[in-house]
Amino acid sequence: MRDKRAKARIIARLVSASFGNVGDCKPVGEGISEMRIDVGAGYRVYYTRQGTVVYILLTGGSKATQAQGIKQAIRMARELKESGHD
Repeated sequence: MRDKRAKARIIARLVSASFGNVGDCKPVGEGISEMRIDVGAGYRVYYTRQGTVVYILLTGGSKATQAQGIKQAIRMARELKESGHD
């Protein structure tokens, strides 16, 4: 990632999420949520939960790749469940 400001904001959001504050996010289906980061290209981080505490980062992207990112995150979450890691 070339945009250092965007990279710093994404890292800050991930650190914040590690303390339980995911901020601006919404569910996108099948247990996947989208963390929206309003900087640069409008970055997205897709994640799922295991229980009440553990978050698993699935994939990320920008507003332009949103549909593709959601599909990829759903596919990855299904693979996790099928492998017994749910």
